[in-house]
Amino acid sequence: MQGDDRADSVPDTDGQGRRRAALRPGALIPFAAGVVVALLGFLLFTALNRPADTVTLKQVNQAVAEAMASATPPPPYSALVYRAVQPSLVLIQTKGKPQRDDSGGSVQEPARGLGSGVVISDRGQILTALHVVEGAQEIQVLFADGTEARAEIESSQPDKDIAVLQPDALPDILVPAVMGNPNASRVGDEAFAVGSPFGLYASLSAGVISGFERDFQAEGSRRRIEGLIQVDTAVNPGNSGGPLLNRYGQVIGIVVGILNPTDDEFFVGIGFAVPITVAASGAGGPRY
Repeated sequence: MQGDDRADSVPDTDGQGRRRAALRPGALIPFAAGVVVALLGFLLFTALNRPADTVTLKQVNQAVAEAMASATPPPPYSALVYRAVQPSLVLIQTKGKPQRDDSGGSVQEPARGLGSGVVISDRGQILTALHVVEGAQEIQVLFADGTEARAEIESSQPDKDIAVLQPDALPDILVPAVMGNPNASRVGDEAFAVGSPFGLYASLSAGVISGFERDFQAEGSRRRIEGLIQVDTAVNPGNSGGPLLNRYGQVIGIVVGILNPTDDEFFVGIGFAVPITVAASGAGGPRY
């Protein structure tokens, strides 16, 4: 009898002589794949035919209310302008020479003055109005961080009432202001003044540009200044020498005076500033 050459032989008949159905491992793959495809098809059909969730008007209103409540409005231009220039602002205090009375006897208390200025270079140069510091025996400047220093007049433009000061000490962090171009401004544009009116340090006022190429002669002065920017931005004694700014926080002028037909020194709606293109030229800036 010939032997079976298979290592493992499996009878293909059962004990009753009936042939067995052979189940091979490869035969299960098509069956399992068919089950998976059928299941995926059922899930897809269910997802596509499920009724969509209905969005109610109440839900819409609630979503809108939540969005509006979480929205933060941008700060006004005036706040951005103040943040931009405040680190560059300088308070100027002056002391005049002691004066004797008319009889030549007792010495009078030296006159004191107050004004504003703005840092315009990394050397610490301060731009201000000449009448703030002219004739002063001592000039004291106070920077935004509290640093105090003495200053000297480095250069001046008497015909424009502009002076450049150089302090003998600088703060650890010096922030020069950004210069703008007043030639790009128009009547009606926003105009902001930052200074120390009546000694109220770093005060901001807002208004608009009222005109260009104005002439002004301060009471008691022989100088007539030409080519000025007219503003209705509130400026008062102590604002002189401070910066005039546009809506982007750029310096477009230096405040030099107010027009007041009364005998009192307070603002009545007309202020003047020297364009920065002229004022900064005394400190080596471009005149354009």
